[in-house]
Amino acid sequence: MDSLDAVVIGAGVVGLAVARALAETGREVVILEAATAFGTGTSSRNSEVLHAGLYYPVDSIRARLCAPGRKRLYAYCAERGIPHRRCGKLLVATDAEQAERLPAIAAQAAANGAEDLRLLSAAEALAMEPALACSAALLSPGTGIVDSHALMLSLLGDAEAAGATLCVNTPVTRIEPHADGGAVLTCGLGDEAYGVHARIVVNSAGLQACKLAAMAWGKGASRLCPRPYMAKGNYFSLATKAPFSRLVYPLPQPGGLGVHLTLDLAGRGRFGPDVEWIETESYTVDPARGERFYAAIRRYWPALPDGVLHPDTCGIRPKITAPGEPAADFFVAGPAEHRLPGIVHLLGIESPGLTSCLTLADLVVERLALRVASA
Repeated sequence: MDSLDAVVIGAGVVGLAVARALAETGREVVILEAATAFGTGTSSRNSEVLHAGLYYPVDSIRARLCAPGRKRLYAYCAERGIPHRRCGKLLVATDAEQAERLPAIAAQAAANGAEDLRLLSAAEALAMEPALACSAALLSPGTGIVDSHALMLSLLGDAEAAGATLCVNTPVTRIEPHADGGAVLTCGLGDEAYGVHARIVVNSAGLQACKLAAMAWGKGASRLCPRPYMAKGNYFSLATKAPFSRLVYPLPQPGGLGVHLTLDLAGRGRFGPDVEWIETESYTVDPARGERFYAAIRRYWPALPDGVLHPDTCGIRPKITAPGEPAADFFVAGPAEHRLPGIVHLLGIESPGLTSCLTLADLVVERLALRVASA
C-alpha cells in the first residue's frame, strides 16, 4: 500500500487553503478531489462576499476567525492581484422593531472585530443609497467581494509551488484510522478503487465531510459526529443595472441571512440566497421561487420592477443543524477531540468559510501541532 505524508480531501477554497498551509510547513501534500476540477461545489456557488463578522456568537470559532481572516484575505488579494473590492454593506431595518435590534447587532459585531461600523438613520442611509427604503441601517464599510475562482487558483498555485499535488476525479469513499496515526483512505470507485495510507488527513469534503467523519469515528460516530443537513440557496439575477453601490442585506432570518443584494466585480446585481431544505443534492433553480423574492426585496427596494429577476445559480450550505435550530459553529475536530492522531475533520463549514479560509487553515495546522505557516 502506498504511503503519503499528508492528504487533504476536497479542493474547495478551504481545502486549498489548508493544502497551502500544510505544504508550507514542509509536508508533501496530495489534494484529493472527487470532481473534475477544483472549486466546483459550494466554493463556486456562493455570494463571494468577504464578511465583517456581524452576527456570529462572540468567542465562537466563526467569530474568532472571520475578522482576522478578512484582513489577511484583503492583504493576500492585494499582494497577488486577485480581483476584489471593499464595497461596504448596509444592514437595513425595514420597521421600528427591526431598527431597535441594530444597536445590539452593532455591539456584537464590534466585539467580533468588525471595524468602523456606523448606525445610520433612514435619512443618512438614503443619502448613501437613494433607491433604498428603511427605518435605519448599520453600515459595515469593511465588507467586500472577491473573485473566488481567482482566489482558489492562487491558493492552488501557492500549494503546488510548495510541493502539493492536486488529483481530480479521485473520490474518497472510506476513511479508516491507522494504528500508527493518520488513516487508510479508499480512493476511486468500483474496480479502480485502491487504498492509501496518509500520516496526516484533513477532511474538507464539504457536503460529504460528515459522512467521511462518521466512518472514521466508527462506533463512536453517533456521539461524536453531527448529522448533516443540506440547505439550498437559490439566487436570481437582475436584468437591469442595480441602483446600489453597496451590498444591501435585510436582518438575518432563520437558516440564513435573508434575500440580500450582492454585486459582482462588474457591478451586476444578484439577489439571494433563500433557504430551501433538501434531501438530495440538486443544483436546479426553480423559476417559480422568484415570485417570493419580489416581496422580500421590495421591503428595502420598493421600486423593484416586475419581471426583472431571472434564475441564476444556487449553492448548498453544508449544515450540521436541523431546520428551525440555531446555526451551529464550525465543527473543527482534531486529535484532541476524537483521539485519532493526524486527522482533522472540518464539518459544517459554511459562511464565513470563504472569508476565513486562511485563518481556518492555520487553525488546522495548530490542531495538528505543526508549525503555523506565515501570512
